[in-house]
Amino acid sequence: MKNSTDSQGRALSRRGLAGLAAGVGLALALSACGGSPLSSPSSSAPTGGGGGGAPLVVGSADFPESQVIAEIYAGALNAAGVTASTKLNIGSREIYFKAVQDGSIDIAPDYSGNLLSHVDANAPEVSADDVYKALPGKLPEGLGVLEAAKAENKDAMVVTKATAEKYQLKSIADLAKVCKDLTMGAPATFETRAYGFPGLKANYGCELKGLKPFSDGGGNLTLQALLSDEVQVADIYTTTPSIEDNDLVVLEDPKNNFKAQQVLPLYNEAKMTDKARDALNAVSKVLTTEDLIKLNRAVSGEQKQNPKDAAADWLKEKGLAK
Repeated sequence: MKNSTDSQGRALSRRGLAGLAAGVGLALALSACGGSPLSSPSSSAPTGGGGGGAPLVVGSADFPESQVIAEIYAGALNAAGVTASTKLNIGSREIYFKAVQDGSIDIAPDYSGNLLSHVDANAPEVSADDVYKALPGKLPEGLGVLEAAKAENKDAMVVTKATAEKYQLKSIADLAKVCKDLTMGAPATFETRAYGFPGLKANYGCELKGLKPFSDGGGNLTLQALLSDEVQVADIYTTTPSIEDNDLVVLEDPKNNFKAQQVLPLYNEAKMTDKARDALNAVSKVLTTEDLIKLNRAVSGEQKQNPKDAAADWLKEKGLAK
């Protein structure tokens, strides 16, 4: 995403304060029903002590890729002897970032560029190295990031092949010429986030006709709206299998409206140990963009694999768990 995203996020993925209030309202409503994603850890933690310090809780954003990465982090920690559990589907970055900050969770997978924009909307860095170097100095006290993976999942402006051919679109610069006639399908936060409507206007002079909000992080609802021409442009993460499966066109971004988005763990320093740090860095050393696409296909495709099972298979494949 997502970001996110999974997202990253391909973080949270993403309408301003109204969107945040809605997300918080949802969390409160779920809590009142005994179902808040922050209410209790999942059953992914083993029983007994882990020998690696206090138990850690890994959270995720509200899209499948983020959930799978969270399960990978938790699985790698448990395999290394660090007791860990998961709290999945917490919400957008605005929500899970605060959860890490207040200690409701200890770790969350994130995406470097969008995380940097979250803590500094005016940060000029766009390349992978520059974004990663800038992050530690921008994060609030008590928060940190570990090593970034080669795996990257960026937000992207995506159109159907028919739309690309109709308007001769190859890049967002081309899109700018017809933006006023097109509706965007994206998370509500896209309207206010730096890389969303503000960034498109500032970098390309693109002012879209409007936004139709979807909360599935570029998932099936967003896809169907795009394919049915309910929207003509969609924000879909680059690791989403539906792009390839439906012959969609990812518009080039020559002005780097979307920053580099490497997957990395965001963590609260209070309970982080060297053992946990090493386990999570081991994941980042081997996680690739191709892995994210395969994992997304396994979880969100016809197979409909449980995120925890998909994570376990990946960890075994990479030799990080038995």
